[in-house]
Amino acid sequence: MNRRCWKAVLLVTLLVCASEAHAQVFSNKEAGKKNQARADSLKKAEYPYALPIWGAKATKRGYTLPYSAGVSTQYFGQRSDLVINNLMVGFNNGPMYDLDGLVKFDKVQARSDGLSLRPDIWLFPFLNVYAILGRSAASTEVAYGLWVPDSSGAEQNIFSASTKVDFSANTFGIGFTPTLGIRGGWMALDMNVTWTDVPQLDEPAMAFVFDPRIGKAFRLRNADENINFWVGGFRLKINTGTTGSIPLSDALPIGEWQTKVDNGMQEVARISAEVEAWWNSLSAAEQANPVNIAKYNAAKDALARAGGFLDRADTAISSFGTSSVQYSLDKRPEDMWNFIVGSQYQINRHWMFRAEFGFLASRTHVIAGAQYRFGL
Repeated sequence: MNRRCWKAVLLVTLLVCASEAHAQVFSNKEAGKKNQARADSLKKAEYPYALPIWGAKATKRGYTLPYSAGVSTQYFGQRSDLVINNLMVGFNNGPMYDLDGLVKFDKVQARSDGLSLRPDIWLFPFLNVYAILGRSAASTEVAYGLWVPDSSGAEQNIFSASTKVDFSANTFGIGFTPTLGIRGGWMALDMNVTWTDVPQLDEPAMAFVFDPRIGKAFRLRNADENINFWVGGFRLKINTGTTGSIPLSDALPIGEWQTKVDNGMQEVARISAEVEAWWNSLSAAEQANPVNIAKYNAAKDALARAGGFLDRADTAISSFGTSSVQYSLDKRPEDMWNFIVGSQYQINRHWMFRAEFGFLASRTHVIAGAQYRFGL
């Protein structure tokens, strides 16, 4: 397989990396003798805002509520390994060639660094809803090879290569977070769905994040100042099917493509001759052996697919400036879960700053941001 079609493949392997969690606030039940005076004052006070729904009832029962609306901005950086299956590639809107099983990946890693803006409201005392607007600079690195079986059944790499592509993407989404808090301890189940618009894709890429966390807030010098610590998990699921198209002129120089294609076609011809020679050397009884039949058919099928693809690629090179590559594939994160730890410093009920680190498995992420809240 030549590297120009990988320009297309690379552009679709971006994980949807703007699916981060927002700053942690929650409705807190004031309980215990130490907090009795605060709980009593809440029960006597009039709740002045329209949101959240049942806000007045919650304060009458001794809950401290965060301001009902907020805006946060965040930096989000992520590194994640991906798995690709069911790869098909074609040229100039012609036949699509099934390369699944022929192409093997040594590395597929997506990187993204972005900024997002999140407006949010507390719809109920236990439920926060928010929107996501983001912009990210992303890249994908891929190392791969094209492998075909020979007469012994062993696979041979007829060429290998690695490449990297950089691009930008816009993200929008919605989410909600059910929470529960008592005496500063809390649990949150953050969930959101995002769509990332990459120009080279036929449709926006969709991702779903489930981000359960448990934590504890510790009051500092006054009742509204605290520091918050949490641990939890981060689960990312992306839509698997991806299709798209790019011009060949966006790929590497034509001379390098031609060399790759020529060498690949020579290897296919050589291995095909070896397979035929091996088959013809077998006796009639050996050719009737199901094991030999399966080996021969598997080699012929793989060589035919590889040869057809390379032949079509060679034809496309002749009109390099106007040719295009079409592709479809299934992708998924190598690991859907990773562990998270985080902390937030709240100056007062209006301002808070947070940081979070996700690690373990094949994905890492870093989040840093600030939030401003107000009554609505």
